[in-house]
Amino acid sequence: MKSSFRWYGDSDPVTLDKIRQIPGMRSIVSAVYDVKPGEVWPEESIKHLVDECREHGLIFDVVESIPVTEEIKLGRPGRDRHIENYCESIRRCAKHGIKCVTYNFMPVFDWTRTQLDKEAEDGSTSLVMYWEQMKGLDPLKDDIHLPGWDSSYTQDEVRELIRAYGEIGEEGLWENIEYFLKRVIPVAEECGVVMALHPDDPPYPIFGLPRVITCEENLDRYLSIVDSPANSLCLCTGSLGSSPKNDIPAMVRKYSAMKRIGFMHIRNVKILPDTSFEESGHLTQNGSLDMNAIVKALVETGFDGYFRPDHGRMIWGETGKPGYGLYDRALGTAYINGLIEANGGVIE
Repeated sequence: MKSSFRWYGDSDPVTLDKIRQIPGMRSIVSAVYDVKPGEVWPEESIKHLVDECREHGLIFDVVESIPVTEEIKLGRPGRDRHIENYCESIRRCAKHGIKCVTYNFMPVFDWTRTQLDKEAEDGSTSLVMYWEQMKGLDPLKDDIHLPGWDSSYTQDEVRELIRAYGEIGEEGLWENIEYFLKRVIPVAEECGVVMALHPDDPPYPIFGLPRVITCEENLDRYLSIVDSPANSLCLCTGSLGSSPKNDIPAMVRKYSAMKRIGFMHIRNVKILPDTSFEESGHLTQNGSLDMNAIVKALVETGFDGYFRPDHGRMIWGETGKPGYGLYDRALGTAYINGLIEANGGVIE
């Protein structure tokens, strides 16, 4: 398995010289952040990231993410141009050594939380999603700014997008997914790139938006649209795991055995009685997921792809991008490394 770490580029307070000191660290997960979604990534920007990582003894070979635009997701007239630009970005990434591209098909909002700094009894803070805090909110009537929502959208634009997704519904979204995959996956195959789909976070409807990457049945449907190793999953244990209906160790074992996991986001989550959830420390005892069973499933099915610790708490007085501090993610990496070794796995 290949250990990796999310890095947000030169402006990230968690620097490459710190990341390289994490035991077993190999790969950097990053993206070109200054290009408008739907446009082609400049080669010089990709090369800059590759060179920066190489100078620090690391490899930039996982992209997270090349955004799928609302035009593509909604099947609007501009989608063909955006898809061709998407394919060209994949070609350019492959030219510079990228092996895995992560992306998602979440309508409007990549992820939703109600609080980014919920303090736990030990003084750490983390991201949470409480249904109680969602009650009474209506984005079609109220001005709402929830964590994870794209701040570039005006409230009127958010309302228009929600209405548009309401019109196409789940089946319309599935049709647009199929249109996208049948054009993008052949390009990824030609380039030797694995496309890794991130599940919806959380994996259930928010404000009536169709969210379909939520469960085993729908993951099966997605993978069957183009039956290719290049059409793979970024299996996020915390995203899928925030629904008690999902048996995460069983899903990991199934899709890893099928060789349809390109990237693992490994983190724990504590599910509350009303299905609200809190992002917790990585230890099994801190959340609702059996972390050892997850790693054991990967080892026993011969998973040789990428993994990263995903979100962490803010601990030891650290400040920065919520979920993406250094300390707790480094602890998470060390914990995962230990589980891999204890189960007989190998970290490249």
